[in-house]
Amino acid sequence: MKAAFVTFGCRLNRAESLDLEARYRAAGHEIIDLGGLRPVADNIPDLILVRGCSVTAKAQRDCEKAIAHLRTRFPTTEIRPIGCLPNAQSAGTTPASSMGTVPQIQGPVPMQTSRAYLKIQDGCNGKCAFCIVPHFRGSPVSVPFREIMVRTKAFLEAGYREIVLTGCNISLYKSDGHNLASLLGVLAELGADPVPARIRIGSLEPGRVCEAVLDVMEKHPNICRFLHLSLQSGSNRILKRMNRPYEITWAERFCTMARERLGPDLALGADVITGFPGETDEDFEATRAFLVRHAFSNLHVFPYSERPGTPAATMDSALPRAVRLVRARNLTALGRVQRAAFAQTFLGREVDVCVERGGEHGWTDAYLPCKWKGPAERRSLVRMRAIAVDGDTLLASAFNGSDPALFADRQVVARRVEAI
Repeated sequence: MKAAFVTFGCRLNRAESLDLEARYRAAGHEIIDLGGLRPVADNIPDLILVRGCSVTAKAQRDCEKAIAHLRTRFPTTEIRPIGCLPNAQSAGTTPASSMGTVPQIQGPVPMQTSRAYLKIQDGCNGKCAFCIVPHFRGSPVSVPFREIMVRTKAFLEAGYREIVLTGCNISLYKSDGHNLASLLGVLAELGADPVPARIRIGSLEPGRVCEAVLDVMEKHPNICRFLHLSLQSGSNRILKRMNRPYEITWAERFCTMARERLGPDLALGADVITGFPGETDEDFEATRAFLVRHAFSNLHVFPYSERPGTPAATMDSALPRAVRLVRARNLTALGRVQRAAFAQTFLGREVDVCVERGGEHGWTDAYLPCKWKGPAERRSLVRMRAIAVDGDTLLASAFNGSDPALFADRQVVARRVEAI
């Protein structure tokens, strides 16, 4: 059978799709690359599995439009929605298991990516006013600790040198006496020997486990100096309306502590919603000030959109969409400025980069893009020297103690450096 995969949404969706695709390959099915949503001449798949996303109403509409488009372009192909979509069909039995709510990560290792996506948890018991995810993902379920060990060793043996932890809410991880922090410690030790590898933490919901995570990060340098918080707002009043399980004073304390303990090379990221019902100018400015104060360099900003079935969708004091969008653009622009400024701090310094497909670009420990004249081996960790900065991108040369081949023409690089 010829099968194709289309995936929307978060890293968790990506991890699940990659695992499922690996199972299909192992079972002898041919995998067709659709090249996005374009038809493939003379090579039509028998089955297209669409892993959808319903985190917002717009995301769900985009998925539904894509499915309709696929059905038009491939009228003889079975189009099977799976994942976080209402009425999504089960993908059937192994090897077509859709993973479901209960994590099942045994099986062949996906080899289509440069970084390994390791699902450690699924589901959430939060009752955030804006969120529909628990409706689709169910209650929290953690992947058994022993299974994670088996899977991690398989990724390392397959040549992966960066492992990204994913889940619906990884802060809730609990298995065999381990929480997220202790799991991180074990994974970091696995990645330290015999061939160095690093561990990247996925999005964290603020909570007590985060401080324990700092303890482990401080001890293990191969845990990426990158923390992405599911923050949503910098205003206590809005956090309360959102029914978030923390106050901004906690996030303030955590960010300050993280900087003090992990140093200026720590990259902070955040998810932020603008224009939530009742958000005043003062609430918005509180969020903006918080992001400036702690120099967040990786912002995912979303203008609020009503998600039918959530408490927030029927709240009073809804803001005009134009206001939501203006505020989102404001914070997005702020994020670009702060990210570029953060990138500048690495100019002239050595960075370790996980090499992506093509061998001439990759990602640093602090999740900055890096380019060079290569090639380097895909999936490897290579040491580079940042010789120039273009926006948020480091332009680098190989660092091997000799005169390296520069990223670009020496005069062009010199002009870029002089302009900084």
